[in-house]
Amino acid sequence: MRISTTNVVKYAIAVIFVAGVILSRRFGFAPGIAAGRGSRDFLLEMATFLPLMFVLVGLFDVWLPRKLIEKHVGSGAGIRGSVWVILLAMLQAGPLYGAFPVAHLLWKKGCSTRNIFIYLGAFATMKVPMLTFEIGFLGLRFSLLRTFITLPVFIAIAVVMEAVLRSKGLVVLDPADERKE
Repeated sequence: MRISTTNVVKYAIAVIFVAGVILSRRFGFAPGIAAGRGSRDFLLEMATFLPLMFVLVGLFDVWLPRKLIEKHVGSGAGIRGSVWVILLAMLQAGPLYGAFPVAHLLWKKGCSTRNIFIYLGAFATMKVPMLTFEIGFLGLRFSLLRTFITLPVFIAIAVVMEAVLRSKGLVVLDPADERKE
């Protein structure tokens, strides 16, 4: 069995981190203890959230045919496709890392690159649960203003990103084509 340098480095960093947390607890080093607690809390959050997220993504994958996704949010969908992905992003809940499995599935099913970028931007800034907290703490006026400023910004960024990818000749491969190679 051959051991690669990248695996040694990857695991060495993890081992050093765990050793640092253990030593921090032993000697009462507060920043190290806080880093250990934060890592533990993050791992517990992921362990409770991700299994459910993957079940939902799996159901989405099985229940929605590729043709339907291509028709509504594919490259020919135009503004209507952008509205659909914004609505999808707004209705979801959870941390940002929960958006990436959905974004991958949308890509796999034929969603345009632009709409994937729009989905990620909307997920990060416009989720209904997040907006309700924002309105409660900062007011409706602030929340509407922030939403109406960020919405065109991440749409513009998505259009620019898609154009840059196309101009540089970078092609986002279709997963079906990728498996044939």
